[in-house]
Amino acid sequence: MLPEGFEARMRALLGSEYEDFLASFDRPLCTGLRRNPLKTGFTGDLSRFSLSPVPWCPTGFYYAAVSRPGLSPYHAAGLYYLQEPSAMAPAELLDPQPGECVLDLCAAPGGKSTQLAGKLLGKGLLVCNEINAKRAKILSGNMERLGISNALVLNEHPKKLTERFAGYFDKILVDAPCSGEGMFRKEEAAVSDWTEDTNAICANRQLEILASAAGMLRPGGRLVYSTCTFSPVENEGVISEFLWKNPDFSVEKLDVPFFSPGRPDWVPNPAPGLEHTFRLWPHRLLGEGHYAAVLRRTGDEAPAALSPEPAAKCPPELAAFRGQTGAALPEGKLLRFGDVCYLVPQALPEVKGLRVLRAGLELGAVLKNRFEPAHAWALWLETLESSVSLEESDPLLARYLSGDVLPSDKRGWTLVQADGLSLGWAKGNGSQLKNHYPKALRRPV
Repeated sequence: MLPEGFEARMRALLGSEYEDFLASFDRPLCTGLRRNPLKTGFTGDLSRFSLSPVPWCPTGFYYAAVSRPGLSPYHAAGLYYLQEPSAMAPAELLDPQPGECVLDLCAAPGGKSTQLAGKLLGKGLLVCNEINAKRAKILSGNMERLGISNALVLNEHPKKLTERFAGYFDKILVDAPCSGEGMFRKEEAAVSDWTEDTNAICANRQLEILASAAGMLRPGGRLVYSTCTFSPVENEGVISEFLWKNPDFSVEKLDVPFFSPGRPDWVPNPAPGLEHTFRLWPHRLLGEGHYAAVLRRTGDEAPAALSPEPAAKCPPELAAFRGQTGAALPEGKLLRFGDVCYLVPQALPEVKGLRVLRAGLELGAVLKNRFEPAHAWALWLETLESSVSLEESDPLLARYLSGDVLPSDKRGWTLVQADGLSLGWAKGNGSQLKNHYPKALRRPV
């Protein structure tokens, strides 16, 4: 049951299209996944998921809901991210390039952040921020699962980041908290939480977030603002007010035939260029609904130079571990937080004073003169001198994911894989492999 106020507003806005729009709420949910470009060694088969391409995302696919790809070991190995298809649009519009410095300001649970990371291909720096601590932990877990090595995951207020990263980023994504009208079909809470005041309350918050983001973008940089709501107040209205207040920003005109144009006629005193923003309507494409505006800041300047985070010395325990296993590392520099070692991009600026949940690639911890490798390192690795590769249908694979030991004559640290995808660590004693798959991720057989 849709809110009466929402129905009345959409009927007035859409006119003759309203009945088609309303009928889209009775359509089966659009289920999608996005392949992870960082996972290149996959040798399995995804045909049982009945994949078909999402037109606006080269790595995106619709899948048959009954196939449940979230239960596959491939999901645990980070081969793909389950994501609503219209939500794939903002990161595509931002179009980050390898080597750039990119910010995802409202990043949880991580769908768009992992998409941005896939486009960066491990080069450059991705800063992912989430103000909500609980959601930020979920974000950090998803960045780990997809084997991302060049991301800094933060739990900060946007205003604090503006002070630290003024003029620093080449590109910024603001997927703003919103009234969630595009999620009415999927989430009952989105319907029950909606009131006549919701849109205005959200718009005020969205303008505050945009103001913070604006100061962090270098002149000449690109900013994408997006929501999953149909409200003109939160969409064209927010962008219009932002543009009037920030004359150094303008709407960038992009030709994307899959999407419908923004509607300047739906807001008072529209700023120039609103017709070049985008609406993704559920009755015009296979998706739940989204809005996106691509903005460009006037000028063409290099990002601001920030003080780099100093590198730490490599502990001998880590060096010994690498010597024993041949484990590769991405390019970057070493950081230590207590006993825990991370490998971060060379460009990483100083992080002192920030609430850091994840810095680059977690390598592991120095414990009592030995090194214990982290799960994140396993998920990043493509190969290891000692590895066990199992097919998806192998019962041993289910046993591993449940936490059981595996029979094996291997000794020392070993990488367990599913059809060429790294899943986690095990340690052999010559007769069996002790399971080091994280207890929080284990699933019963």
